[in-house]
Amino acid sequence: MLSILKKEIISYLSSLVACVTIGVFLLVLGLFLWVFPESSILEYGYAGLEGLFSTAPYLFMFLIPAITMRSLAEERKEGTFELLFTRPLKDWEIVLGKYLACLLIVLFALLPTLVYYYSVSALGMPQGNIDTGAVIGSYIGLFLLGAVFVGIGLFTSSVTKNQIIAFTISVFLCFFFYSGFDSISQLLSLQDLGLQNLGITQHYDSVSRGVLDTRDLVYFIITTGIFIWLTLFVLAKQRQAGLGNATMIGIPLVLFVLAMLSAFTFTRFDFTAEKRFTLSPISTQIMDKLQKRVKVVVYLQGDNLPGGFKRLQSATRDMLSDLQAYSHGKIQFEFRDPLKGLNNDQQNEVIQNMAAEGVEPTNLSVKTDNGVTQKLIFPSALVSAGGKDIPVKLLLSRIGLSPDEVLNNSIQNLEYAFSSAIKKADAGGRPQIGFTEGHHELTDLQLNDAMKTLSEGFQVGRVDLSAISFADLQKIKLLVIAKPDQKFSEVEKFKLDQYIMYGGRVLWAIDQVSAELDSLRGHGGEQLAFAKQLNLDDQLFRYGIRINYDLIADMNCSQIPVSTGNVGGQAQIQMLPWLYYPVFIPLSKHPVVKNLDGISSEFASSIDILDTKNVNKTVLLTSSPYNKKLTAPHILSLQALEQEPNPKEFQSTPKITGVLLEGRFTSDWQNRPLPEGLKEQIPVLSQSEPTKMIVISDGDILKNQVGNDGSPYPLGYDHYTHQTYGNKNLLLNIADYMTDDSGLIALRTKEIKIRLLDRARIRSEKMYWQLVNNIVPLVLVLICAIFQHYLRRQKYAR
Repeated sequence: MLSILKKEIISYLSSLVACVTIGVFLLVLGLFLWVFPESSILEYGYAGLEGLFSTAPYLFMFLIPAITMRSLAEERKEGTFELLFTRPLKDWEIVLGKYLACLLIVLFALLPTLVYYYSVSALGMPQGNIDTGAVIGSYIGLFLLGAVFVGIGLFTSSVTKNQIIAFTISVFLCFFFYSGFDSISQLLSLQDLGLQNLGITQHYDSVSRGVLDTRDLVYFIITTGIFIWLTLFVLAKQRQAGLGNATMIGIPLVLFVLAMLSAFTFTRFDFTAEKRFTLSPISTQIMDKLQKRVKVVVYLQGDNLPGGFKRLQSATRDMLSDLQAYSHGKIQFEFRDPLKGLNNDQQNEVIQNMAAEGVEPTNLSVKTDNGVTQKLIFPSALVSAGGKDIPVKLLLSRIGLSPDEVLNNSIQNLEYAFSSAIKKADAGGRPQIGFTEGHHELTDLQLNDAMKTLSEGFQVGRVDLSAISFADLQKIKLLVIAKPDQKFSEVEKFKLDQYIMYGGRVLWAIDQVSAELDSLRGHGGEQLAFAKQLNLDDQLFRYGIRINYDLIADMNCSQIPVSTGNVGGQAQIQMLPWLYYPVFIPLSKHPVVKNLDGISSEFASSIDILDTKNVNKTVLLTSSPYNKKLTAPHILSLQALEQEPNPKEFQSTPKITGVLLEGRFTSDWQNRPLPEGLKEQIPVLSQSEPTKMIVISDGDILKNQVGNDGSPYPLGYDHYTHQTYGNKNLLLNIADYMTDDSGLIALRTKEIKIRLLDRARIRSEKMYWQLVNNIVPLVLVLICAIFQHYLRRQKYAR
């Protein structure tokens, strides 16, 4: 076998065809990766070689057949076929020797592409900012793909004497096995058969990311083994000789055993630096226990997507592939462009229908040869199971972050977003969330979008503490107290206290000061902001929190519309910053608020954290450092809008406005008599079970704006400035964290390093790097050819 291997390599490398074939391969690959803007690494902007591993398979479809077409076909054509078999070699030694020789030639063709790795590493910001582990794993995937294509090429070379025919058949089979099964599986009648698993693409895409799944490895081994076995079978038939029981039965048996083992057990090796393709045990457990079939439709699809959105699209596909790997075939996904092939009227109808499902479009500026055009994309997905649809927002915006940081945060959030949505879609029963009523809390209209949004994954309703039985109250997983204006009775406080003692969770969204913008406008532009009497201070104090009777004026605030005059009978409206509408930028790394956009608030107060035993406190929200505190009672006036605030007066430590408390709480009724009017027997606990609560010093965080026609706007959307804040995502995160003890929301702490190219350096050195990566690989091949020619002359000139 070694003699055949050596002979084939020397014979191929000594021919001009080899140098030309490999040179053309490297030249075309270099043009695609470094010159053509649609696939250029320089245009992509990220320090990675994803383009190499997505382009090379299509070039392999021509390179490898060109290498293998002469292996056996030329032997038959030149009449050396029979002579070859007269040697003391077995059929499998001859075939394996030729196979390994062709595979080594493919590796030789890939070696010059290491120049690309050096270039990307040198252009990284900072230099060397490339995931070497991911590149190594991806090269392994390309090697396995080459192994299959060589097997196909060797088989086609065995069935004909004509090299051109062998080349043509090999190209067709390589293309069919790479893409054909995916195309066939899209036929309506065949969509549920999973035919795409028979094709190479799904397995190669998984490995080429830098993740080696043993099931993918077994697929490549089996596919290669089948074509080598077929080659042996063809040669035996041509020689009219038997294949031998050991070969005829042994190879298929071994391949069958490998297939069975991979079906029942598998493991994965993640070569990436951050292990970004390694799912958490929480996600794998959710996927492993799925009861229903889940269909995921991703709408982030289309032509001419910028590099960042291509990266988000690729990361989404990778994440769904990872989740699918642990789902026992219960997860299927597809990427779809919902506007493709539609006229304007049809597109508008589709946009409205998708918006009703929670899938919102984003207007994107795309650079073209003719300038910049606007393109509507849908960075969202829809998870469906058992007739239930859960929208997933793929793009998480955040004020103050660069586009690259926004996209990176979005990629970091994918595992949590999809795992959470799939779990909700698959779940039979939904946790109950109750909004209290009876104390002039926010109305159903003001809570419309909050309750509607939560209802997609929870049972949501109103709760009257004075009327509900304690047994029914205990069934509620999360109780939301949203901006009460009236006093709580002692009986209601007792029920709340014991609800917490028995493990209940509470979201306190409390306004301690009475102040409303509508009241200001209706009373000559002035209002007295005064303290509310909610009768909750002692209870919150016992739990470790004090909400102060003050207002926070913050220079980091949202704007309100103000009439600034009247011209021609038309009121002149101007948007002006209103200091009492602070925007809280979450800085905490806690998963409830990590990577959230700014949180809009109205007339918020400060919070003091008290020292209580057995309770951990985590600050979630704070004001900016440019704030000042106004103690109630205080007169508020719209005339303050006319004055530019003095920054020197707004320099203070950030004020706490949102706190998470976790642990065992002490009852407010410890060593106290039961309240009068209690109509049911409730066993009193003085110490709570482990539980948690969140306290926010502004109830308006949960309130959506209402239009003049009485229709509610989405939570967090300011219809005056057309800006969307992070209030809705905050509420969803709170609901998930408070009702789910599996720790799923902890996935939001996952971090992936941003690996960017130095754009400034690319602009000034673009031509240099294009030349380096197109010329240097060709020069390396030329040097090897000259060196080989020199060795031959030295050997045969004697």
